[in-house]
Amino acid sequence: MSIWGKIIGGTAGFAFGGPIGALIGGFAGHAFDRMRQRDAANRVDSQQNKKQIAFTIGVIVLGAKMAKADGKVTADEISAFKKVFQIPSEEIGNVARVFDRARQESEGYEPYAKQIASLFSGHPAVLEDLLDGLFHIAKADGVIHPKEVAFLKGVSHIFGFNGSEFDRIYASNIGTAHSDPYKILGVSYDIGDEELKRRYLFLIKEHHPDRLIAQGMPSEFVKVANEKVATINDAYDRVCKQRELL
Repeated sequence: MSIWGKIIGGTAGFAFGGPIGALIGGFAGHAFDRMRQRDAANRVDSQQNKKQIAFTIGVIVLGAKMAKADGKVTADEISAFKKVFQIPSEEIGNVARVFDRARQESEGYEPYAKQIASLFSGHPAVLEDLLDGLFHIAKADGVIHPKEVAFLKGVSHIFGFNGSEFDRIYASNIGTAHSDPYKILGVSYDIGDEELKRRYLFLIKEHHPDRLIAQGMPSEFVKVANEKVATINDAYDRVCKQRELL
């Protein structure tokens, strides 16, 4: 069963309390009540599945709330959400239901962000990948609105990233042609060549898609992770060329 099927099917509601569990349970309705009587083997209770579902709900809910942070939701933003996260055609309608409910509800984004941060405590690269996904939605209409930046900063803070770490994440998401490669790598201009290389290898290791999937990122979101690695590689190549290390 795909990650989308697990969420919409109702099995995920057993694994969560808090705002995520409430959102999933609300969609399951009578099907969820019937599922309580089924064999426990049908329930989502593994920690890996729980994290994958939390990540996915985080993208849907935070993406929906951030998409309207500038006061409107554009077709480009919705299209970006559907394309970047590789939603199969048969699941688009179901995911859209969750997206629309999250967009319309009065609940703020903070409770969801806090629950996600708790579930991925100790795995900052996964939380950063989720932020990268939100950046994709924010820039889909060709501009990142100041209110969207404020939203992203708020989520970043709840996820445990400080101001300089947010600057690095921001730089890696606005396009390599517009970003300082040193900022993307999170290093100072006077860093030594060997230390620069160690930092580069650390980032590549932390953001390798296989590692992120093992920590709870669903495979359906691998495109975002691959783009992150490509951005890190490009930034390192640019610095090496500047230093004539290639």
